[in-house]
Amino acid sequence: MPNQNIFTPLKFCKNYERLIFLAGPIQGAKDWQSDAVKYLQSLDDALHIASPRRIDDSSGDYSEQKYIGQLDWEEYHLQKAWRNGVVMFWLAREFQHQCDRAYAQTSRFELGESKVRHEVNWSKLVVGIESGFSGERYIRRRFSIDCPDVLLKDSLKETCKEAVKLYRL
Repeated sequence: MPNQNIFTPLKFCKNYERLIFLAGPIQGAKDWQSDAVKYLQSLDDALHIASPRRIDDSSGDYSEQKYIGQLDWEEYHLQKAWRNGVVMFWLAREFQHQCDRAYAQTSRFELGESKVRHEVNWSKLVVGIESGFSGERYIRRRFSIDCPDVLLKDSLKETCKEAVKLYRL
């Protein structure tokens, strides 16, 4: 039986206000989201977690309807996490290159948006960066200047621990 506290596309989290949204690369990245969900649940099995990685189709080949559905699902859960939850980024290094798409293009946009929401609204934000993620030095520098209170983590487990800590505040 699937865990009722885990929300993946297109299962919406309608009855709970607080959740942890797992943000970060999907296409071209290893499935770090499954590892994060397992670890987060080992820390607190009552957490509500939204993971944008599709269980049924990880190929990235979506019809327009599936694509819009995915975007709507992500926006809904990001908004929920920005208001009363935690947005947890794991910036995993590229595992499989795709020539037709810049790696982590959506994640980089969402990271910038989340950074601004943290600066303006104090939205809870956790960022972890795997060694080898392209642009790591720039991201670390900008966060150290603009958001020194957002501690950048070096491992997925440490990133998850920080997300749970913020979730409980």
